[in-house]
Amino acid sequence: MSPREVKTLYVDPAEAGEDGVRLDRWFRRRWPHLTQVQIQRLARSGQIRVDGSRAKADTRLQAGSMVRVPPLPDAPDPTEKMALSSRDAAMARAMVLYEDEEVLVLNKPAGLAVQGGTKTSQHVDRLLSAWGEGLERPRLVHRLDRDTSGVLVLGKTPAAAAKLSGAFARHKAQKTYWALVVGTPHPTEGIIDVPLAKKGINDREMVVPVDAKDPKAEAAETEFVTISRAGPRVSWMALRPHTGRTHQLRAHMKAMGHPILGDPKYGDDKSAALSEGLQLQLHARRLVIPHPSQGMLAIEAPISKEMKAGFERFGFSADEADPEPFSRKPARPSRR
Repeated sequence: MSPREVKTLYVDPAEAGEDGVRLDRWFRRRWPHLTQVQIQRLARSGQIRVDGSRAKADTRLQAGSMVRVPPLPDAPDPTEKMALSSRDAAMARAMVLYEDEEVLVLNKPAGLAVQGGTKTSQHVDRLLSAWGEGLERPRLVHRLDRDTSGVLVLGKTPAAAAKLSGAFARHKAQKTYWALVVGTPHPTEGIIDVPLAKKGINDREMVVPVDAKDPKAEAAETEFVTISRAGPRVSWMALRPHTGRTHQLRAHMKAMGHPILGDPKYGDDKSAALSEGLQLQLHARRLVIPHPSQGMLAIEAPISKEMKAGFERFGFSADEADPEPFSRKPARPSRR
């Protein structure tokens, strides 16, 4: 398909991972050069439509759905693409936690964006050139916030990427995050089930709790367990998102009254006082996901230097944690 034509494509029920996939992921599988920002802009402006109606970038597609594909930005010319320096290639390779013929897992450092955007020239997507271009280039199947470190999984073939994306879409991927938060949550474990929506707050966009009847509300659910405490000041939490909303963990912990340390966007005066000199204390510690062709894949990422600084300040040690802190049955969901 020419990127300058308007086309209508259908969600293929026979293609693995197509039914239930997010609209933005469906686009990125077909046009890997598109950024998340570009897809969101096309959706917001109504240029992308599903079954004749406007759709959000995170809309779930159904088998047989009709997708209007507008003229798309051109893919960059590989001959003009700035080659990776040997230093950047070494940086990319140093992030590898696991690799086989189908799967690549990276330990993304804090401060490195997953995809490019305005004023963002260095990002994971660019560093993937270390593995080659075209079919040799690994494909992103999920994202982490720029300031969140930890496990990031990619597919090394189109088929593997589709299966991994499908696992996320069907909630077959179990993600465990570690966070240092203000205070001591009560109860010490459970589920927070609070809808979230993007709102303009003081000239910037934030994700905030809203009533379920709010037209912008999106269901959001996070499981939590307290791993350890540093007196009444700080708790080390394990967090498991059951949904994948933007800034979900940060917004939910703030909604509980226990914002994550080092968070300039969702923090408060108390967290700011405890966070002096610390970056965001949120780390994607562990991911368990079906391998595209052979059983289950369980990967852990060592904590980042930013998270290590928080652990050292408050006396925590990574080896104290149960790798599966959610093995016990969680308490009933709480609404705040």
